[in-house]
Amino acid sequence: MSPKEVNEKINALGIEISVASTGTADDYISLTDIARYKSDHPDDVVKNWLRNRSTIEFLGVWESLHNPNFKPVEFDGLRNEAGSNAFVLTPTKWISSTNAMGIRTKRGRYGSGTFAHIDIAFEFASWISPEFKLYLIKDYQRLKADENSKLSLEWNEKRLFTKINYKLHTDAIKEHLVPDISESKRNYVYANEADVLNAALFGMTAKEWRDANPDKEGNIRDYATLNQLIVLANLESMNAELIKQGLSRADRAITLNVMAMEQLERLEDSPTLKGIHSSIKALPENSN
Repeated sequence: MSPKEVNEKINALGIEISVASTGTADDYISLTDIARYKSDHPDDVVKNWLRNRSTIEFLGVWESLHNPNFKPVEFDGLRNEAGSNAFVLTPTKWISSTNAMGIRTKRGRYGSGTFAHIDIAFEFASWISPEFKLYLIKDYQRLKADENSKLSLEWNEKRLFTKINYKLHTDAIKEHLVPDISESKRNYVYANEADVLNAALFGMTAKEWRDANPDKEGNIRDYATLNQLIVLANLESMNAELIKQGLSRADRAITLNVMAMEQLERLEDSPTLKGIHSSIKALPENSN
């Protein structure tokens, strides 16, 4: 499933510019808004830019690098015509003729106009004004920094949430599974129980993850998504209750895996998650 787009705003030299932000490096910026810096008729400015042979060649290279469905034959025809006095090219014609994806048009009450991938939008801004381009880049970088800050805050909140349920989990283990054994053996049981949750949610134990990712720092949970962290917190709480009920580790693993998959599907509302880690890998021996 494609990342959900959010309409954001940036500002360059007093011009407010729409950004269709996905939270990734594949944002789209409004060429229509950028063109307002040069004229009160932004659509004409965009069409004039598209008439240039150098513009067509740049767009063709970008599409060739990023778009497997780009139509090179149709592109060659437009490139041969570009620059002539009679040549006129609109964003809609460019998209329909070549199956381009770097430029797109949007209609509607919010965020309408011609949008382009950031690579193309910055190239267009440079054609408008090198000074304007620099201010555009500066405020776009500010937007991305704000997005990253929000994500970091949300991540930390979810990590705190999981830590609260982590205590419920470890207390249940301490009271019902390891009340009278040595500290070293107790830590071993804690690790095994953590891997019950890891296997149920991620489909692998902590060791299996480290073996598969020798170049990564931290542990498997450090790379969890926000939704996975939410589900993990729920699994810790549920496993604590199952331990109190006296269920074996094997039975708990099955129950927790089913619970994890159901919750991930509901949180993401995406059929692509139905097959993620649908079966539990082998857990440590000495099941309770």
